Amino acid sequence: MNVIVLGWLAASTAVFMAANSVLKIYAAKGGIPVLIGALALFCLGNLLMVQVMRANGLGIAIALSLIFQLIAITGVAFVVFGERPSALQLAGLVLGIIAIGMIVWPKGGVS
Repeated sequence: MNVIVLGWLAASTAVFMAANSVLKIYAAKGGIPVLIGALALFCLGNLLMVQVMRANGLGIAIALSLIFQLIAITGVAFVVFGERPSALQLAGLVLGIIAIGMIVWPKGGVS
């Protein structure tokens, strides 16, 4: 994965984090304009993901995006919303990080 594709992935992750944060606000307080804003952000995030899919294929792009979002949104939930993941959930995050390493490992396997 080159730096440009990583930039697209980072940008889409940032937009998806914002979308999920707005959706959390909608869940707590309601309001159709808030929901529409969250949906618009999700659409933008998916448009950004198209670039990652073009470079890496659907399977790798979605897997990487999912793990990146999992880690990022957990950070937002912890810092902004005061949510505290359990030990089992933290172990899942660690496994996600390991999964990213395995997905982006250079072709040819371990030497």
